[in-house]
Amino acid sequence: MRIGHVDLDREVLLIAEIGNNHEGDVALAERLVGLAAEAGAQAVKFQTIAPERLVSAEDEARVRQLQRFALSRRDHERLARAAENAGVIFMSTPFFLEAVDWLESLVPAFKIASGDNDFDPLLARVAATGKPVVLSTGMATLEDIRHARSVLGSVWTERGVRPGLGLLQCVSAYPAAPEAANLAAMHALRPLCDAVGYSDHTLGNEVAVLAVAAGAQIIEKHFTIDKQFSSFRDHRLSADPVELKQLAQRIREASRTLGRPEKYVDASEAQLSIAARRSIVARRDLAAGHVIGLDDLDWLRPAGGLAPCRTAEVLGKKLARDVRGGERLEPNILL
Repeated sequence: MRIGHVDLDREVLLIAEIGNNHEGDVALAERLVGLAAEAGAQAVKFQTIAPERLVSAEDEARVRQLQRFALSRRDHERLARAAENAGVIFMSTPFFLEAVDWLESLVPAFKIASGDNDFDPLLARVAATGKPVVLSTGMATLEDIRHARSVLGSVWTERGVRPGLGLLQCVSAYPAAPEAANLAAMHALRPLCDAVGYSDHTLGNEVAVLAVAAGAQIIEKHFTIDKQFSSFRDHRLSADPVELKQLAQRIREASRTLGRPEKYVDASEAQLSIAARRSIVARRDLAAGHVIGLDDLDWLRPAGGLAPCRTAEVLGKKLARDVRGGERLEPNILL
C-alpha cells in the first residue's frame, strides 16, 4: 500500500497530527507544517471541520471553540502548498460530507477519525474518490471494523478500484495510559487491511516506538509547537518539535533493526561464516582404497571443504589416494 510517495511495505510512515493545534491561526498551521518536515515526519494531517455540521447547537461552548479553530477551504489549499514546498504529504480528516470534495484534489489519501468509523455516508463519500483510506479504530470492535471495511469495499468494487485500506489501532482517551494501548490488537487488524498502524494518544514516545516493533507501518502522533500553548487539551498529549524529531529518529532506528521479513546472510556474517563453520576431514591417516566409515571422519573448522551436511555423500566412498589425518576430504579424492 502506498500513501503519496511512501511505500508502506518498505518504510514506516510518520504522520504529524497537527489537527486543531493551530487553533485557527493559519500562519501557525503553516509554521507547524515546516517544523514537522524538519523533524522528520513524512506527512502532516489536519482536521477539516464545519462546527455546525459536527456539534449540536445546544453545546454552545464547543461550537464557539470550533468556530475559532475551523480553517477555510482556501486555508487548506494554502497548507497543501506549504506541505508540497516542505516535501511532506498533506492529509486531513473530513468531518462533513462536503469536506471530501474540498480535499479530494489536495490529499493522496483520506484519514477517518475514530469517532466517525461508523459514519457510513462519510465512508462511502470518501471511498468514491478512489483514494486510499486510513481509518482509526478507537471505540470499535472487530465487527464494527469489518462493517466499515465492507462500506468502503462495496464502493471500491462498484468502481473497479482497490486503493488500499490502513487500519490504526487507537485508544480514544486523551491521554491514553500506556497499559491501555493494546498494541497486539494490530495482529487482529492485519488480516482486514493492507497496512496496520497505531494512532498514539499516550504521553511521550515510548509506546509509538514499541508499536513499530509490533509491526506498525503507520504511526500517527499529535504535534504542537508548545505543550503549554493554551488550555486546549490536545497540546499536552502532543509531541513538540524536539520530541517529534526524536520520535522520527527512533522509528528509523527501530525499522533498520527490524529489517525485512525474510532470512538472509548479512554481509557482516560472511567472514565469520568461514571461521565458524566446519569441513569434513579424515580423523586419522587413511590409505588409498580405504572405504570411508563414520569413525574415519571428523568435522573441523574452518569451512572451505565439504560441509558437514554432505557427510552422507562421503560415507561408503573409496579413497583415490592416501590421506593424512586432519586433511579435508575433497570430491576429487573420493571414488
